[in-house]
Amino acid sequence: MPIAARLTRQKISTTISPRTLGYLERLITEGEAQNLAEALDLAISRLQIHENRERLAGDTAAYFSNMTEAEAAEERRLEAALSQTSEGASLD
Repeated sequence: MPIAARLTRQKISTTISPRTLGYLERLITEGEAQNLAEALDLAISRLQIHENRERLAGDTAAYFSNMTEAEAAEERRLEAALSQTSEGASLD
């Protein structure tokens, strides 16, 4: 870790469950992190990604459930147009 990154890190002291410590140590053993600090950062990053995806899914569901019939019809029209446009597209 670069010295600049170490200087901006905050020192904390806490206790964790044996299960959590095992998870963090597994991240180190499997080479995903070099030490406990990196393993903790990685675990929290993954949690944040998961929470963001859940929030997006909830917001998307709320968006579609609160649409007026006119908005839903426009959404279906755009979906059909996009589907037709992408039929001939190659992903290679």
